Amino acid sequence: MIAKVTALYALPLCVLYVVLSYRVIGIRKRLRVGLGDGGDASLNRAIRVHGNFSEYVPLALIVIALAEINGAWPWLVHILGLLLLAGRCAHAWGVSQPVENFRFRVFGMLSTFAVMVGGAAVALLA
Repeated sequence: MIAKVTALYALPLCVLYVVLSYRVIGIRKRLRVGLGDGGDASLNRAIRVHGNFSEYVPLALIVIALAEINGAWPWLVHILGLLLLAGRCAHAWGVSQPVENFRFRVFGMLSTFAVMVGGAAVALLA
């Protein structure tokens, strides 16, 4: 079985990953910092937003795909995908702000954890 619903959410998440990557590259270029953050808070935030995304999203997408492949209802797979997408957008925006609003960060992480744990449970029970 092909995880077609999961693919609908993988595409915008891939676009977001590229946007976050280009953001880091742009700040590095502007500051002329090749490695690390050069002590710049904005570059440090951009690096961590990108890094956090790359640490969580691949596993979350795998869990969603496993749920779908194992026969989860399509509407449930959509909920998992939407929650992951919304959570990662909220987290990226929240952490990117110089004066961080922790509600976005917390929503993003809780959403991601809910997708990972909930999706794993659905994958096992489907």
